Amino acid sequence: MEKAEEWFNYGIELAKEFGPKLITAILIFIIGSWLIKKLIKTIGGVMSKSKYDESLQRFLLNLISWALKIFLIIIVISRLGVDVTTFAAVIAAAGLAVGLALQGSLSNFAGGVLIMIFRPYKIGDLIEAQGVLGAVKEIEIFTTKLITPENKLAIIPNGTLANGNIINYTAEGKMRVDIVIGIGYDEDIKQAKEVLLEVLTSNDKVLKDPAPSINVLNLGESSVDLAIRPYCTPEDYWDVYFAITEHCKIALDKAGIEIPYPHAVEIQKDA
Repeated sequence: MEKAEEWFNYGIELAKEFGPKLITAILIFIIGSWLIKKLIKTIGGVMSKSKYDESLQRFLLNLISWALKIFLIIIVISRLGVDVTTFAAVIAAAGLAVGLALQGSLSNFAGGVLIMIFRPYKIGDLIEAQGVLGAVKEIEIFTTKLITPENKLAIIPNGTLANGNIINYTAEGKMRVDIVIGIGYDEDIKQAKEVLLEVLTSNDKVLKDPAPSINVLNLGESSVDLAIRPYCTPEDYWDVYFAITEHCKIALDKAGIEIPYPHAVEIQKDA
């Protein structure tokens, strides 16, 4: 009983000494977290009114949010009575060890900063990088998120993006659609080009400038291959590709122009 009473009294003393500090620290954390959310929301509103680029806006808000949260944690720890200078030294030592272990993450952070500075792409752009084609959904501190044509989410580290090749299909506002269709050797090339050009010019999504073109690409084994090259906006690429391919087939059939295909040759043997 004496031992239990001793521990009970010791607990009361600890509660008296650290209880108010703990309660204050918890209140500071709750109020601080609420204030950070309000502040981030306010800054976001100001950026939106100032017409900040959406990519830069999200990146800066993430960066500010992380910085404020770290600052809040330091305040909470100091309120608990921990020596901040000693704590900072411990964090610095731990930070060095963690930094060596997370070189990839630091590289991704640096890559994110470089992407924000040089702006090779922004949210909404259609890009191809690291073997992935997709529209940019988000540019975060460490990664960039793309939505692929199959509606899949691709998450690519910013470090590899900043140090790799990036093809931005949206930057110039125009894309060329490459389609190849073969016609028979006995067909009139000039007539076929006229028929196909009519298909291109009658499509509302095909741009007038640059003008679409049709040229002989290759003399194949069984066909004369024509390169059909219309231009369109990046968002209309697949609509134009599918529509032009289908309508070219229909137009050539209507004009009586043959699209050859491999024929199997049967060799009959005498019985």
